[in-house]
Amino acid sequence: MNKGFLPVTREEMLHQGISQPDFVYVIGDAYVDHPSFGHAIISRVLESRGYSVGIISQPDWKYEDSIDVFGEPRLGFLVSAGNMDSMVNHYSVSKKRRDRDAFTPGGVMGKRPDYATIVYCNLIRRKYKKTPVIIGGIEASLRRLSHYDYWSNKIKRSILLDSGADLISYGMGERSIVEIADALNSGLDIKDITFIPGTVYKTRKREDIYDALKLPCFEEVKAEKEAYARSFYIQYCNTDPYSGKRLFETYDDKMYVVQNPAAKPLTTSEMDTVYALPYMRTYHPSYEELGGVPAISEVKFSLVSNRGCFGGCSFCALTFHQGRMIQTRSHESIVNEAKKMVWEEDFKGYIHDVGGPTANFRGKSCKKQEKNGACPGKQCLFPKPCENLEIDHQDYLALLQKLRNLPNVKKVFIRSGIRFDYLIYDKDRTFLRELCEHHVSGQLKVAPEHISNEVLTKMGKPSVEVYEKFVELYQKTNEKLGKNQFLVPYLMSSHPGSTLKEAVELAEYLRDLGYMPQQVQDFYPTPSTISTCMYCTGLDPRTMEPVYVAKNPHEKAMQRALIQYKNPKNYELVREALIKAGREDLIGYDKKCLIRPGKGEGTYSKHPGKTHGQGRRKNSGGKPGKKKTIRNVHKKRDKS
Repeated sequence: MNKGFLPVTREEMLHQGISQPDFVYVIGDAYVDHPSFGHAIISRVLESRGYSVGIISQPDWKYEDSIDVFGEPRLGFLVSAGNMDSMVNHYSVSKKRRDRDAFTPGGVMGKRPDYATIVYCNLIRRKYKKTPVIIGGIEASLRRLSHYDYWSNKIKRSILLDSGADLISYGMGERSIVEIADALNSGLDIKDITFIPGTVYKTRKREDIYDALKLPCFEEVKAEKEAYARSFYIQYCNTDPYSGKRLFETYDDKMYVVQNPAAKPLTTSEMDTVYALPYMRTYHPSYEELGGVPAISEVKFSLVSNRGCFGGCSFCALTFHQGRMIQTRSHESIVNEAKKMVWEEDFKGYIHDVGGPTANFRGKSCKKQEKNGACPGKQCLFPKPCENLEIDHQDYLALLQKLRNLPNVKKVFIRSGIRFDYLIYDKDRTFLRELCEHHVSGQLKVAPEHISNEVLTKMGKPSVEVYEKFVELYQKTNEKLGKNQFLVPYLMSSHPGSTLKEAVELAEYLRDLGYMPQQVQDFYPTPSTISTCMYCTGLDPRTMEPVYVAKNPHEKAMQRALIQYKNPKNYELVREALIKAGREDLIGYDKKCLIRPGKGEGTYSKHPGKTHGQGRRKNSGGKPGKKKTIRNVHKKRDKS
C-alpha cells in the first residue's frame, strides 16, 4: 500500500510503478489526504483493496486535455464536486459570489465551475465516450433524484442525467465504491451494475425495475408543487438501509432513474479500518508555495468520533447523505490517531474537536434500530423524545477523559454541535459538569436556531422551553465550578414559517437577554432538505399543510436585521419591519424599545392592547422576570 501521496501527475504515477491507473478521481477540491475529505477516504479505501487511483484536482474545465493527465483508466472515472456542493461553495444565500474558497490552494475562488459534477463529467465524455463514470460526494448524493435548485429557482432532473454519468454512489460511499470496483474488475458492463445498495442507475427497461416504489414523474413534479412535496417526502421516508424501499422516477423520454436502498452503515470495526488507512493528514506538497489549503486548519487537530444523526433538523441534509443511524469509531482507534497527532511539530496542545455531525451522539438511539433501522415516520427527539430513546453520555465521557490524559495535551475542545435537548434529557449531570469544566474554552456554541415555537416546529427543533432549561442548567453548573463561561447561540432568519411577527419576537427575546449575535444565518435552501421543500412548494411535506415562506429579498433582509437590531447599519430595515409588523411600540425611548425614533419623529404610542416585551411570552412560557436569571450566560456584544 502506498505510504505517500497518491499520484497527481503521470510522472508520479510511473514512479509508483503504475502504468495505467484502475481509476482516475476527478475532484473539485484541492487534494488533501486527510480523512475529513471524502476523496481521501474513497481513494484510500480503493487502494486498500488493491486498486490504483490517480488524482486530478481542480482540472481546467475549459480545456479537454486537462482530463487526460493519466490517460484512460482501466476501470473508470470517479467524479466529485468536493466536500461542498459547488453552488454553496460559490454563492452566499443572497446569491452573491463568495470571494474565498477554503478548499482551494491559497483560498482562491474560481478554480472549479458552477455545478462542478456535471461540468467535469461532460468534459470526460467529450474525450472518453464509453469509459464508465461514477459520481459521488455531497453534490451528487443530494441531487440524485429530481430536486429543487435554489440558484436557478427550478426543479432539476437527477444529476445522473444531466452529467451523463453511469452511476451515482450516494451517501458516504465506502461500501458501494468497493462493490462497484469489484463488479467492474470482474468484467461486468457498467450498464449491468444495477444491484448495489447505495447506488442510483438509469435504464430504459421498465421491466427490469422490481420491488420498487414509483415516484411522481418528472414532468408532474416540475409542474405541480403538491407532486414535488409528495415525491420528496417519499424519498425522505426511504433513506434508511433497513426499511427503505427501492425508488424510481420516470422522465419524458422513457428514461427511468432508479435509486437502490441505502448501503448498510459501517460497523465500529469497519470504521476503525477506514480511519487507520495511511493518510498523509495534510495537503499535497505542491500547494505549499500557493499558500496551502485553508480548510485543513479546521480539521488537522480534530478527531472524527461518529457519523450520522438522529436529530432530524428540517434544514439539514444529513438524513439524505449520512443517514440517521449513528456509526462510531472505537476508543482505541480515536486514541491511536490522537497519539500520532499530538506529536506533530505544529501541535500546540489543543485538540480542537472530538465529534461529528452531533458530538454527543455515540450510539444508536434505541435497541430497535439494530434490527429494524430508524423509524420511517417518526423522529427520535422531535416533537418530544421517543419513549424508546436511550440517553447515555458515559461512552463519550470515557473517550474524552482518555484523550485529555494523553501527554502533550493541554485541552480537548468540543466544537461539533452539541444537542442540548439530548443533554438535558440525561438525568445524570456528569457530562454537563465535565463539559463545562474541561471542554469549553470560555464559550460554548449551541443551536437553538429560533425562539418561536411555531418556527421551531417547522425546523424540527425542540421548543424554546427546552432551550431555556438548558441555559439555566449551564449557568448553574458554571457557577458551581466558579467559571465565567458563555453561550453563543446560532440563530436563523427567514426559515419557512417565520413571518415578521416571529422575527420581532426573536428580537425581543435577544433584547431581554442583553445579547446581540455577531453572525446570523439566513435560511439557505440547499438541495434535499425538508426546509428546502417547504421553501420551494409553500407546503410542509410531512403534513401537506401550507407554510409561510419569506422569499422577497427585502423581507428576508428585514428579518435578518431584526436579529441584529442594535447595528446602526440595520436601523432603516428594523424601523420598516417594526412598522410593517404593527409593532411601533418598539420604536421609542423606553428600555423595552428596540430602536429610537428617527430625527423629527415623535415617540410611537404603544401597540394597542400590548405592553412592551409581551411579544415573546406567548412562546417562552416564562414569567416576565425569568430572563433576568439567565441573561448573563449569553455572550454579550457591543452595548451601543
